Amino acid sequence: MSDVEEVERRVAELAPKFDKARAEIARVLVGQRKMVDRLLIGLLANGHVLVEGVPGLAKTTAVKALAQSLHLDFSRIQFTPDLLPADVVGTQIYQPASGEFATRKGPVFAQVLLADEINRAPAKVQAALLEAMQERQVTLGEETYALPAPFLVLATQNPIEQEGTYPLPEAQVDRFMLKLSISYPTREEELEVIRLSAQPPPKLSPAMDTEHILASQAVIRDIRVTDPLMAYIVDIVRATRDPGSIDRELGRSVDVGASPRASISLAAAARAHAFLDGRGYTLPEDVKAIGPDVLRHRVALSYEAEADGMTADGVVARILEKVEMS
Repeated sequence: MSDVEEVERRVAELAPKFDKARAEIARVLVGQRKMVDRLLIGLLANGHVLVEGVPGLAKTTAVKALAQSLHLDFSRIQFTPDLLPADVVGTQIYQPASGEFATRKGPVFAQVLLADEINRAPAKVQAALLEAMQERQVTLGEETYALPAPFLVLATQNPIEQEGTYPLPEAQVDRFMLKLSISYPTREEELEVIRLSAQPPPKLSPAMDTEHILASQAVIRDIRVTDPLMAYIVDIVRATRDPGSIDRELGRSVDVGASPRASISLAAAARAHAFLDGRGYTLPEDVKAIGPDVLRHRVALSYEAEADGMTADGVVARILEKVEMS
């Protein structure tokens, strides 16, 4: 059996349980299928997800349901201006009786962490969380503690209300593999939400265990991305730095484009997208489907572009439309 056939066999064995997890989540969450899929992609590709959306769009419900359906530990932090780094990662507490320090681990020690309204906490708190996300570990005193695996951070922020917030610097936003923009439900979905709200929430059955998720992460790393597809990914990311080279109308619309980290994230997310689709190989369609979520927060528009009403989503969409796989 070839390596490709072995990967296909493992995908066929592991991927169906994620369909069961989706079905469990749908018992408590109406619509928002794309958000659920992107959360799964972030988890499977070992990345993190930043979600922008007004309050009341079921972000907390989604991440709780995700944790329950995957049998993962869940923790939530409500970010506020008076939050301290120790409130996130933990601290050491002196014990007078023994004369020693005891370690108190913070809520970051969970497999699924909801960082609610992350931009309401000052920079030092944001940095404490983002360091844990990047290094997958926390140092308390002289000891370093590994975070649990798998580890997914879902951070939310309100795109409308800016009073009393501390916007994430671009370098920190870049640490998130995906950024999602959540919209309102359809009329039919909102009617279903009202119906469900009058019933007690069902208890979800875990669709898998941690070992299954870790095995899925391992097989995703083995999913092949061909050389032409890698070149296609690189061409897309490079086009964000000089979009005028592929479309005159975009001209000097971008001040700062995506870094090589975006290329790595786009390839990893495309592998995870293929896995959830039941395939052991990636296609250009995987790149196009996940591209906006990987790139929208990594493109900083120029003042002129913003004055003309352009958006990062619009620029990324045009790039994905214009760049072709050779």
